[in-house]
Amino acid sequence: MEKEVLVFGHKNPDTDSICSSIVKQKLSKKCGQDTKTVKLGNINKETKYVLDYLKVEEPKTIEKVEEGQEVILVDHNEFNQSAEGIEKAKIIEVIDHHRISHFETSEPLFYTAKPYGCTSTILYNEYKSNNIEISKEEAILMASAIISDTLLLKSPTTTKKDEEALEELEKISGIDIKEYGLEMLKAGTDLDDLSAEELINLDAKSLDKNGTKFVIAQVNTVSIEDVLKREDAIKEAINKEIDNKTLGLFVLAITDILNSNSEIIALGNKSNIIKEAFGKELENDKVFLEGVVSRKKQLLPNIDKKI
Repeated sequence: MEKEVLVFGHKNPDTDSICSSIVKQKLSKKCGQDTKTVKLGNINKETKYVLDYLKVEEPKTIEKVEEGQEVILVDHNEFNQSAEGIEKAKIIEVIDHHRISHFETSEPLFYTAKPYGCTSTILYNEYKSNNIEISKEEAILMASAIISDTLLLKSPTTTKKDEEALEELEKISGIDIKEYGLEMLKAGTDLDDLSAEELINLDAKSLDKNGTKFVIAQVNTVSIEDVLKREDAIKEAINKEIDNKTLGLFVLAITDILNSNSEIIALGNKSNIIKEAFGKELENDKVFLEGVVSRKKQLLPNIDKKI
């Protein structure tokens, strides 16, 4: 069993999950806690851009945790999004900005949940409230996470706290946040060398409600049309996921980060709920949702209440 406390985000990690895990580990260490950052899957190109920019090494990948292993969960709390064996691990802390669901522990813990646009905004406020200095590297990591989760503050998930944090982090980091952020987001839209299977699992959240297992996945792009050139292969990959995981619904949001719209592909025996959720009929398993960019605030709540 690992002696150190493991710090990690969710499966299919995104930039917030990775950057916030690294930052939380650094913050914990400054507070005298023996911690180690790990991850639950491969990083995407957006996150790679950040780590390469900072020359920061990728955290080690793990798939499961041993019984009794002490862990800190970052950017998630739902067990089906976490490491195998999480039910028997000792969760000592959670830092998250998502809904709380399917979460239970046998012992008390530190739990911080804030309805901010990004986990790193919570961590930024932890630094400030504890009067701990933020290094340039930590500032860029947190800024990158906020840029990613809020799409440069354009997402409806953005809060005043995110705006304030990013403004201060720009000063500490010494970089032009808009220029850096656009390059970072564009790096994440390079999907050409991904297989259809890799593409639909790049940022996929597994969920469960009333006995129905479903997935909401999302990919960012600057051209929805380019992604849809592979529509047949994407649908084939989604149907395989549905069969392999006995899913009732698989939703893939192809999100245009420049124009703030999404094309939805929805498959599965529960795909009819998309009309109920958004008031628009699927045509050839697809529907265009104007102004929809957030899984957490726009997709999941509407879909979840119809399942």
